[in-house]
Amino acid sequence: MDQETQSSPGGIESTDLRARIALRAGLAMLVPLARWLVRNGVHYASFAPALKTVFVEAARRELAESDGKLTDSALSVLSGVHRRDIRAMGQQAPADSMPKTPSVASQVFTRWLTDAQLRGADDLPMPIAKSGAAVSFDALARQVSSDVHPRTLLAEMQRLGLVRIDGDRVRLEAQAFVPQQGFDEMVGLFSANVSDHVAAAAHNLSGAPDKFLEQSVFASGLSPQSTEQLGASARRLWKTAFQQMVREASQRLQQDTTNRETSMRMRFGVYYYAEPQDTPALAARPAGRPRSIPANHGSKR
Repeated sequence: MDQETQSSPGGIESTDLRARIALRAGLAMLVPLARWLVRNGVHYASFAPALKTVFVEAARRELAESDGKLTDSALSVLSGVHRRDIRAMGQQAPADSMPKTPSVASQVFTRWLTDAQLRGADDLPMPIAKSGAAVSFDALARQVSSDVHPRTLLAEMQRLGLVRIDGDRVRLEAQAFVPQQGFDEMVGLFSANVSDHVAAAAHNLSGAPDKFLEQSVFASGLSPQSTEQLGASARRLWKTAFQQMVREASQRLQQDTTNRETSMRMRFGVYYYAEPQDTPALAARPAGRPRSIPANHGSKR
């Protein structure tokens, strides 16, 4: 990244410079999002006005964290959105109203995938009976939620392509919760994962001492075959980390139900991506020898 330095007489970095750097980085992050939006029929003409709600919600949160007075004028000054537009928004849902709590189907799927009692001798999730008091889908569903009837939940997981029914038994159809049907469910996962990733990175850039884990490894000069093999390695590593984190989170959730002072949520994730180096997004990078660089953006919190 190009380096720019500019300071005020007091040694404090220029606010305008920080804003330009932040805008440049924000636009770079928006390129893949814009491609996804265009691919799904969202054009600039509809996206640009919708951004007003995003900036107003961001300003609302900044004011709340700083104990600022929450008025239309304050929101307008901080967000840059005109007061009449803020008034017109009224009681609209926040811009990030997409639920971040996993669906009941996702929770059942995860429990089935990781519970030792539901795994066979080959350490894979085993088929279970549809009903019954012991090891069955009904019992599993009721452990996760008493609000959704097991039959309704089973039908939903069938619709998503996550389970298959063989007579009186139910089998898992995937090793990761990636719905094969249901655009809403896939978009919900996408939105929650990406927004929490950005939130962790933004927190680390805020100067706060308690940083979140937000790190990656970058390598260039690889062959397509190498990126495929590295991708397979990444999936194997994630499988192990996923199972361990689910077990630990389940144990802590059981402990915390009896001693819960403040209700918190968490998300632990990983990603892997590869593309040709001559794509427009990478064209500005200087050429050089192959590199493998750990990109450390944060630390454990």
